[in-house]
Amino acid sequence: MVNLLKKIPYAVLIPLTVFMLLAPFKPMPHVLEKLIMLKEGTLSRPIDIFDLIYHLAPLVILIGKVRVHKRDKGEGRNG
Repeated sequence: MVNLLKKIPYAVLIPLTVFMLLAPFKPMPHVLEKLIMLKEGTLSRPIDIFDLIYHLAPLVILIGKVRVHKRDKGEGRNG
């Protein structure tokens, strides 16, 4: 899994993450809509839960890639 994260370039992952977080642009991004539903306790339909996970997946991958990058950078300095 770590090797897969290392292979994904930031130049692809960052725009994809931004796009998925903001899509659709009108009337309201799905992530924001679903987070509001989660806060209100109305996020119960499977399609809504899947939609939230789908739109947040690139962000989770980006966070994982940054953590792996920082870990590897730290090992190089200490090792």
